[in-house]
Amino acid sequence: MEENVQARRVTTGFEDITLVHRALPEIDHIKIDLTTQFLNHKFAAPVIVEALTGGVEKATKINAAIAAAVEKLGLGMIVGSQRAAIEDSKLEKTFSVVREKAPNAFLVANLGGAQLASKYGVKEARKAVDMLQADALAVHLNPLQETVQPEGETSYKGLADKIHEISQALDVPVIVKETGAGISAEDAQRLEFAGVAAIDVAGVGGTSWAAVESYRAKRQGDQFHQALGETFWDWGIPTVASLIETRQSAHTPVIASGGIRTGVDVAKSIVLRASLAGMAHPILDPAFHGAAKVEEKLRLTIEELRTAMFLVGADSIPKLAKAPAIVTGKMAEWLIMRGFDPQLYARRGL
Repeated sequence: MEENVQARRVTTGFEDITLVHRALPEIDHIKIDLTTQFLNHKFAAPVIVEALTGGVEKATKINAAIAAAVEKLGLGMIVGSQRAAIEDSKLEKTFSVVREKAPNAFLVANLGGAQLASKYGVKEARKAVDMLQADALAVHLNPLQETVQPEGETSYKGLADKIHEISQALDVPVIVKETGAGISAEDAQRLEFAGVAAIDVAGVGGTSWAAVESYRAKRQGDQFHQALGETFWDWGIPTVASLIETRQSAHTPVIASGGIRTGVDVAKSIVLRASLAGMAHPILDPAFHGAAKVEEKLRLTIEELRTAMFLVGADSIPKLAKAPAIVTGKMAEWLIMRGFDPQLYARRGL
């Protein structure tokens, strides 16, 4: 909230994606249907609020505001890491409040991959899900952040097997999500083999957790980790590249996240075959000011999406997914060098 922790020298890649404008859209703007299905749950629009916080003093207010807004709008949310509440039951309220405020919304519990690799298992995963009466569990991967922070947990050995175990044991689907450095084709294939229900790419171009840790180290007078965070500020795979690699390499549904800022970004994500698009940073400030502000921001995003759909002549999400897009610039170069075909999105026809 107080410092600029956004990517500096790398972008999401959405600027290299051009949707084809239709001067004759041949549809009615007011009849556009934004509803979509994700993991057997109906969303009023393909938008989910990404993990923000939990287990701290202000988290109850923030999570309650987001939950109330997504309930009203028919969307969903992922809570922040529940590690604090797993280890201290007094903090459970900062998470459980979301189901109180959102009895029908799609809610996703959240545990860290580093903790699963080292000490957590099916018991803790079930506790996290039960705390929210969640519809799914997210396992977040943050090796970059863990490496940069002085107290980070950097043992990831055997995590794919642990994810497979949890995916088999839980009664709810497991989503694996990055936290700002992206998912590669290689990891997408491995996660699919592990049995995950969906992948949230969370690529580079939005908030950098290396940057967050760099500022945190600076405030603590830790020049070593401040410098380490500076070096890795922009590390990772741009969101668009990660999204395309994942969709062309695995058959699991994908959430596009990492620097999603507008409904146009959401529209481009759907054209690039994402099932949902996730937003975090744009929701943080509104959440400090209550549910009405969160709702206002999400309504604007949804209207931007609707307008983009009108301008490409798509009156439903399935039709938007078939709309053409042109991939140019650095993203086209990236994909070609990695062995992927950017022309798959240049669909033409009447």
